Amino acid sequence: MHAHAETQETCSLAAALMKLDPDDGEQIMEYFKTHALLSREKALLQASVREQKKLLVENAKLKKDIEQLRVQLQEKQKRRAAKALASKASPPSSISPTPLSSVTHPTSPAGAAAATTANPPSSSSSSPEGRERQSRRRRGERKARPTSDPLSLGAESRIDPSRLDLRVGRILNIRRHPLAEAMSVQQVDVGENRPRTVVSRLGENPHLDELQGSLAVLLCNVKASKIKGVASQARLLCCSASDTCVELLVPPSGSAPGDRVTFLSYPGEPDRELQSKQRVWDLLQPDLKVDCRGVANYKGCGFEVKGKGLCRAPTLTSCTIR
Repeated sequence: MHAHAETQETCSLAAALMKLDPDDGEQIMEYFKTHALLSREKALLQASVREQKKLLVENAKLKKDIEQLRVQLQEKQKRRAAKALASKASPPSSISPTPLSSVTHPTSPAGAAAATTANPPSSSSSSPEGRERQSRRRRGERKARPTSDPLSLGAESRIDPSRLDLRVGRILNIRRHPLAEAMSVQQVDVGENRPRTVVSRLGENPHLDELQGSLAVLLCNVKASKIKGVASQARLLCCSASDTCVELLVPPSGSAPGDRVTFLSYPGEPDRELQSKQRVWDLLQPDLKVDCRGVANYKGCGFEVKGKGLCRAPTLTSCTIR
């Protein structure tokens, strides 16, 4: 019905235009039709953009819900494993008696000789460990083996950048490493009670003094270690195209020391401390890159300070982050 009415209105408008301007009436009508078609396409495009934004928000919410459900499942598995371990460790309520036919009377000489032959004296049976082992053997039990913690296994299997404790820091002072010309030592404020000492390989940059007072991005949950005799308590993230071309990764304007750097597609919480045996940083680092626009990202998901923007390289593009 609506389409029929619209067709009638179009025919009436065309007839009116032909009466008013017989020469250009058809061209004016074609212009109106084209304009109406463009307006309709624009409305459809705007509706598609709104739907896409809505889907992105719903997707992020679903990922958060999935993460919560995974944590709850791991906690249930942990409690179930603890109950199973406790039930295995508890002693049996009763012990089956030994059949009388298999017992030799200890008062008879033959019985004493048989007992001596069947159970020769040994040093291991007289020790507490030996007696416990023999008792378990009589009951048909085996020593309980330690079970793996499902929660820790789940945390170890999750390899994504949310496990990295990335924060904004301000370089308070910087100097050359006393034992390595290509290294530098910085005191960095990361929003804690005292600054952290960080040893970095910035190359043979003659203008280190210019970095004093600037903001940077630091990995704060690495294990503290000594580098050439100086204890380093964090890792300064740099982008580099080569060993000689190195720049500090720069947080967005308005950032402050202690601000978290997060990833929209990876909403998990960081580890308290990265364990060297899990090699989390080594596995993630090849996918930490600066794209062709100079934006730092992990597999296309940007380094973000919420409410303030994305982290970038000052001048470099299409390079690695280390």
